[in-house]
Amino acid sequence: MKNDYTEGVYFENSERKSAGFGKVKLVNPPRRPTALGKVRKGKIARTALTGFCGTDLELLRMGRRNQLDEKFPAGTRRLIPGHEGVVYVPDENRYGIVLIRGSTGFDPTRYEPGEFMFEYGCHKADGLMARHNYFHPDMLLKIPSEILRPGRKIPLSLAKKLIFCDPYACSLFTVERMEDVAEGHNFRLYTERGKSADQARSLARRHIFDRTCIFGLGTIGLLVSLVFKRRLAKGHRVVAVARSPRTSPKVKFLLKNTPVEYVQAGATPQETAKRIVRALGGPSTVFVATSGNAIESQIAFDLGVLGHNAIYNSFSLGPKVQFDTMPFGFKNQLVYGAINFRRQHMEQAIRELPTTPVDELVRMYPFEELSRDPGALIERVFLKDKDVMKGAVVWDESLLDMGA
Repeated sequence: MKNDYTEGVYFENSERKSAGFGKVKLVNPPRRPTALGKVRKGKIARTALTGFCGTDLELLRMGRRNQLDEKFPAGTRRLIPGHEGVVYVPDENRYGIVLIRGSTGFDPTRYEPGEFMFEYGCHKADGLMARHNYFHPDMLLKIPSEILRPGRKIPLSLAKKLIFCDPYACSLFTVERMEDVAEGHNFRLYTERGKSADQARSLARRHIFDRTCIFGLGTIGLLVSLVFKRRLAKGHRVVAVARSPRTSPKVKFLLKNTPVEYVQAGATPQETAKRIVRALGGPSTVFVATSGNAIESQIAFDLGVLGHNAIYNSFSLGPKVQFDTMPFGFKNQLVYGAINFRRQHMEQAIRELPTTPVDELVRMYPFEELSRDPGALIERVFLKDKDVMKGAVVWDESLLDMGA
């Protein structure tokens, strides 16, 4: 059948060249999105636009280290990457956003031992960086008609916004998760002051964000800042910390579009810590670590930026979180990680992102550069073009209104 093969990017184990572009045979196993979902084979969706994520760079590196075996779809020795993008579903004559994470568990964000989890383009399932691919029908999420009128080509500007759905959904989840854990972590601070259990839990949720530090101003740092704009009450102080000068495009975007203050890192970790505490008016109640640098935990724990009864939200992939257990235990601090989302977060992202200016953060790259050497382009986006917040490639101009 003509749909059994596609043309696209593929990752494989190879010390010399772990990323290639060309003809790839597709697989279409029956899957279920959750334990309550139906087991169904995928249906064809055509790719309109894809964005690059830091996960793509890490998968590229894993291939060079011969570490991709657990990531390959069953029966294959390669993975088609890509989990950020907009697709077109031919037999429904509509556009869609692929819900990336599925599981045989009841909640893909909390799948348990023995349960199977997959992520399109990341783990056990091929992704969007191909001309077309198979996706579970229930995971091809619809774009509401008030955002995109049925029968209309999707404007390029809207597509550029919607490629942020995956990281924005992650940001929604992590804010929700901080609220959840804050209830159990701190509600007794308020019952001891005479509040009822319900009042205490509400206060714990609200006050956990009193002094919030977002460490790192990459895609996640910016998107968490946008989520805070919608979610936080007056009186909360939020700062974002990075090395960039205030004249950089991402800092200008932050200051123009969010209520978050900016703190430029100092020449030493000690100076950076002082600047953060000064800007917040005290140690942080929440520290969202997104920089991917080991200095995160040093700033938070060793240098006292994380306060008593506070939460350290580890959003980075790579660095080790280290702390001295003596002050840690007595300060009643909590460390957790949450880098995922549920369907409701992705659907919320589809509704909210069109009202944001995140398309300003996207730099378009030629498709020819991707097809010529996908590994080189991925490395260029993340390692060479330092001012790029999100790189993207158009796969099919006929599916896009390129002038809008």
